[in-house]
Amino acid sequence: MRIATYNVEWFNSLFDDQDALIADDGWSGRWDVTRAQQVEALGIVFTALDADAVMVIEAPDKNGHRDTVTALENFARAFDLRAHKAVMGFKNDTQQEIALLYDPDKLSARHDPIGAETGKKGAPDMPRFDGVFRIDLDIDATEDLVRFSKPPLELSIETKAGTRLRLIGAHLKSKAPHGARNRDQVMQISIANRRKQLAQAIWLRGRITAHLQQGEALVLLGDLNDGPGLDEYEHLFGRSSIEIVLGQEDGPCLFDPHAQEALRRRLGPVPTSARFFLKKQGRYLQALLDYVMISQDLRERNPRWRIWHPFDDHDCWQVPELRSALLTASDHFPVVLDIDI
Repeated sequence: MRIATYNVEWFNSLFDDQDALIADDGWSGRWDVTRAQQVEALGIVFTALDADAVMVIEAPDKNGHRDTVTALENFARAFDLRAHKAVMGFKNDTQQEIALLYDPDKLSARHDPIGAETGKKGAPDMPRFDGVFRIDLDIDATEDLVRFSKPPLELSIETKAGTRLRLIGAHLKSKAPHGARNRDQVMQISIANRRKQLAQAIWLRGRITAHLQQGEALVLLGDLNDGPGLDEYEHLFGRSSIEIVLGQEDGPCLFDPHAQEALRRRLGPVPTSARFFLKKQGRYLQALLDYVMISQDLRERNPRWRIWHPFDDHDCWQVPELRSALLTASDHFPVVLDIDI
């Protein structure tokens, strides 16, 4: 079975209010890319992936006029994808939803959120992801109230072979210091954003631990917007959110070979899953932001990971049409897990 995660930059801008694809010469949400160009590129990438399930990060918006599931299923129908059924969880206010596009002939998928609902006052014991988490972030004896801007998607999965597992799709909040006017404000906002992101990682890790302690097979996948050495404020907190989510050696852990390599090396080349153009510097920045983490029991199911990077992956590089499509479709590249389930 092939399971992938793919952050599609501004997928929402490719649909109208009737959830139909817009493949015209108007500009997409991507810089210097038309909607027709991005739609065509995404069709090539999704067709080449031929995945049984794709966790779509930054999926089309769900609001009073638009529906994420309908939009994704219309997209799948346009390109005759095997993965033509969609499911999502709690909507958010960012126009960037989290949803799974999957092949119903190969698996069933059901939104199955865990944890207690909360009011505005929140709860300290890992509540439902659309609620409020109370946690003391700065050791001042005062609990902070933490919310997910994009609540993780929790799914109960059963494959055609009868394997049952949990899938969690996540998109943690970016740490970019938006609104900062000077260096002091950049520092203040960046530290506050990192603190909040680590709190979200702790919340997510609490749910992961509960599943692993119950012996459930688990796959966590998505854009965690973090990694070792990604910003200069990480040293203030001791560890990245990736390390928190993976878990400690003395407890039940998740595994992702790309994350492990990045954590081991710190210096030198590491795998990357995203590529951003820095206009002021006239160059590209590459980073490892996207992960497919699995529980230890699934490591016995012959897992094989691959980042579909147009320059780093040999097979992607060898196919010019696919290489070009990957660069046009998004600023992130698919991360793929092939596994015998």
